[in-house]
Amino acid sequence: MKRIFLMLSVAVMAAVSLSSTSFADGDAVKGKKVFKKCKACHTVDEGGKKLVGPNLFGIVGAKAGHMEGYKYSKALLASGLTWDEATLDTWLKKPRAMVKKTKMTYAGLKKDKQRANVIAYLKTLK
Repeated sequence: MKRIFLMLSVAVMAAVSLSSTSFADGDAVKGKKVFKKCKACHTVDEGGKKLVGPNLFGIVGAKAGHMEGYKYSKALLASGLTWDEATLDTWLKKPRAMVKKTKMTYAGLKKDKQRANVIAYLKTLK
């Protein structure tokens, strides 16, 4: 009985592991290519200017609404979010599901791997 339980536990853990996005598996080079979709609204250079959206240099680990001079929505400012990997993954999947009255109009990246790659790229911008 113990052996069956152990085998079932291992199988469940493996299934959970395979079904969740692994941020460590993101490819920054591929993420830079996917990020081209974001360049119409965001810059990523250190000290870069804001466009329709804020500059994203150093975004990973930052508090939402941190960029001086950019006018964020009241909803985003009140969200209390910190842009860690899990928060970015949820945000990039469907921004308006996370913060209902955000100014961000982008529908989101549906593919887990694309989001993981973009997050890996954003992590290099520090």
